[in-house]
Amino acid sequence: MKDFSYERHGYDLINSRLCVIENRTLKNKSLENLKTLHSCIDLTSLSNADNENSIADFVMGVNTFKDAHPDIPNVAGICVYPCFVPVVKKILAVPNVKIVSVAGAFPHAQTFDEIKIREVELAAEAGADEIDVVINAGQIIDGNTSKAAASIRDMKKACGNAHLKVILETGAYPYDADIYDASIIAMKSGADFIKTSTGKMSPAATPKAALIMAIAIKDFERATGKIIGLKPAGGIRTAADALMYYTIVKEILGEDRITPEYFRLGATSLSGALIKEIKKF
Repeated sequence: MKDFSYERHGYDLINSRLCVIENRTLKNKSLENLKTLHSCIDLTSLSNADNENSIADFVMGVNTFKDAHPDIPNVAGICVYPCFVPVVKKILAVPNVKIVSVAGAFPHAQTFDEIKIREVELAAEAGADEIDVVINAGQIIDGNTSKAAASIRDMKKACGNAHLKVILETGAYPYDADIYDASIIAMKSGADFIKTSTGKMSPAATPKAALIMAIAIKDFERATGKIIGLKPAGGIRTAADALMYYTIVKEILGEDRITPEYFRLGATSLSGALIKEIKKF
């Protein structure tokens, strides 16, 4: 990564910035910010037990959300496995909620590229607005970054008009610099968003990983002028968790980036936690 370098940011500087962000997080707790965070959720169901009936019920919860909570903005998207995209498309009645599909041999990306590409194509053809794929972490760790990049480029082409979110699986990397490099590779290869984790391994999303990714996004924007979104996902369950990621984006990328267009939170139970905190106000 000749034109991008994690090392120039410095290990000590990264940790000191994280400490500052942690200290500022509580100051960002407000009714308005909690509501904004709810509007940035990709409400997610990625279970082995998912079926057409359970996904239909899941979508109906989003359809009827405003009836139950008229003062809270609805979620940004519904994230499901590719085979359930037609179910979501048929039932979803909220115009601004995106249909999000994982694809590309989620969650490990360990199969033939032809299979990954075709799955992305099928998800797009079925009606996904956004497709979340996993970059091959093993290739990056092994130094085979050109092959990892080529796979992402091919899946980007397969998306058609759908946006591509590239999952790094940050918990898989032995070094923080790998997270930075994977972020740059994903963005150079066509990612519209970069995402921390699949939620299928531990650790999943962490504030430090998200901070490194936000710094990479800032570096990439300075170099290219392109604005890339950030999606922390995996293990985000509380309002305090969400506010930490809010603060990272605010401090590194700017408060104007905290919109569904550029910021998402992949979560299953976060909606209920935020609603509980909002009701306290």
